[in-house]
Amino acid sequence: MTATKVDLKRELGTLYAPGHDPVLVDVPEFPFLMIDGHGDPNTSPLYAEAVQAVYQVAYTLKFTIKRSEEGIDFAVMPLEGLWWMPDMRTFSAEDKSQWDWTMMIRQPEMVTPEMVSRAKDAVAAKHPSEAVARVRLEHFAEGEAAQVLYVGPYADEGPTIQHLHEFIEREHLTLRGKHHEIYLGDPRRAAPEKLKTIIRQPVER
Repeated sequence: MTATKVDLKRELGTLYAPGHDPVLVDVPEFPFLMIDGHGDPNTSPLYAEAVQAVYQVAYTLKFTIKRSEEGIDFAVMPLEGLWWMPDMRTFSAEDKSQWDWTMMIRQPEMVTPEMVSRAKDAVAAKHPSEAVARVRLEHFAEGEAAQVLYVGPYADEGPTIQHLHEFIEREHLTLRGKHHEIYLGDPRRAAPEKLKTIIRQPVER
């Protein structure tokens, strides 16, 4: 039986295909695989383990669902990251060692906690890792947010983030919640100057 192909990114339209000019979007609730951590993502081995674990569970779910009676074949969604500090007024790219983070991958609505538990068991059996046990399924609703597409090395996002914050101020909105990034490129395969990242910031009126 041929699996039915589903393109979640295309179905979500502008949420995952912004332009270079900031825009306002309304982000509804979606299920995500999530894993939390703390520290500089560039130097922390715990960060690398967390990202690997969430991808392993995501791909296990993908192939499990494709082989199931439903026969749904969906592409694994991009990795996303929430970044913050207890006092966001002190949040700075200059001291990433103090960052808290949640890495996450959007899931189809059909995914259940039981399916995630079985996927984690399957991953742990082949690749024992403390990080796999910390992966969870959680619904996350971001609400109104401003976002913009950035192209280039992750370390040079500063001006684009500033541009987005200036747009938010012009719209007479204020920042809330956590700094959000969606990684459309793969740093293992793409040149740094070609990496595409969605920068998203929740706002309130």
